[in-house]
Amino acid sequence: QGMKLTRHYSGSPVCAPSRCVLMTGLHPGHAPIRDNKEAKGPEGQMPLPSGPVTLAQLLHDAGYASGLYGKWGLGQPNSSGDPLQRGFDHLFGYYCQRHAHSHYPAFLYADGKRVELNSPGAPGHGKLDASADRSDPATYAKFRAEHYAPDRIADAALAFVRENRNRPFFCYMPSTLPHLALQAPSDAVLSYAGKFAETPYDGKNSYTPVQAPRATYAAMISRLDHHVGLVLALLDELDLAKDTIVVFTSDNGATHSPVGGTDVDFFDSCGGLRGRKGSLYEGGIRVPAIVRWPGHVAPGSTSDRITGFEDWLPTLAELCDQKQPQGIDGISFAPTLRGNEQPARPFLYREFAGYGGWQAVWSGSLKLVRKNLLKGGDGDEFYDLSVDPKEAKNLRETKPTATSDGGLRPPSQASLSQLLRIAAEQHQPSADFALPALDEHKQSR
Repeated sequence: QGMKLTRHYSGSPVCAPSRCVLMTGLHPGHAPIRDNKEAKGPEGQMPLPSGPVTLAQLLHDAGYASGLYGKWGLGQPNSSGDPLQRGFDHLFGYYCQRHAHSHYPAFLYADGKRVELNSPGAPGHGKLDASADRSDPATYAKFRAEHYAPDRIADAALAFVRENRNRPFFCYMPSTLPHLALQAPSDAVLSYAGKFAETPYDGKNSYTPVQAPRATYAAMISRLDHHVGLVLALLDELDLAKDTIVVFTSDNGATHSPVGGTDVDFFDSCGGLRGRKGSLYEGGIRVPAIVRWPGHVAPGSTSDRITGFEDWLPTLAELCDQKQPQGIDGISFAPTLRGNEQPARPFLYREFAGYGGWQAVWSGSLKLVRKNLLKGGDGDEFYDLSVDPKEAKNLRETKPTATSDGGLRPPSQASLSQLLRIAAEQHQPSADFALPALDEHKQSR
């Protein structure tokens, strides 16, 4: 029903920094949040500082009702990162990422106040007793509760749309599906019963045990599909489909198997791409993205233009006839969505201060990757994604020769030097998210 973006990149390969890029339009070399980092207190992550204008603030100031339904992860209540202080009129869901590890929590937040959901709730972390019967469904009953948070959150989002149907609105739905822990209602899991060979997951990596991890993972994805369907059906019911831009995407690549019992290798969740969540190889950062806007975005269309999370702020600002903030890194791709010609993005930059420390630059089909930057770094890796999308052969090492059958061709030294120059220019050191291998080089210059 719209356009599929086949080279779309999340803001980061993990949750909080990815959402920071989305909200601020700043790439990770300039963004204030560059890794998941806990805040002081019982729950919540390092708050988004008060400086950057958020996507929600931009639209709110333009008269849009704005609601957040799902997981925030950019600051606890009453902090500088509280979404209710950053452009959102309403919130229903989770402030804290750790809290969101459970899909049956004891409570959620509604406009900054706790709302009791389950008593006592089901943990997102747990283990089975050594004597537990892993073949008995009753063993896993304590890891479910009465109210499934994703369903309650989706209901609240639908109510927000219905309540604001006669005015412009921005509905941000950062769903927790699928994510740790693997939890889904019994009826949803039963719909996949017997369809996969199963090995119970006992919680050995601290996440919640689950008897049928593959069926549960599939059930969670189907539940997300169902929630998306409810949104689209409501827009049709309210005769708003032609006036509403719908964006579907993900904040990072699929997680590593078997963390939490997830088996992304079995499901081929990354489509054969190298890397998983936490990695700047394609599998950790290149994500699904679909945009629907009937009458404006051609149905069944596809774009392979490089785009990233920082681009949504200026793109949606342009599509909604709003002026974008100054000093951001995002580039509007509104012309692409409308089917018009647009120059290629000059480059896309990513860095990540977790999982050993990473840096990456994309320009055309060429890509630079650096890892283990919290130490000395592992050296430069260069890939030509047009012929090596799985990043199997480092051009720096293999010295490929040109072929006539689509094989690897050596890029010019000037092209590789350009990637290195971009990498050096775009990294701004951060006291909170140091990358020693890059920071020391920057200081020496």
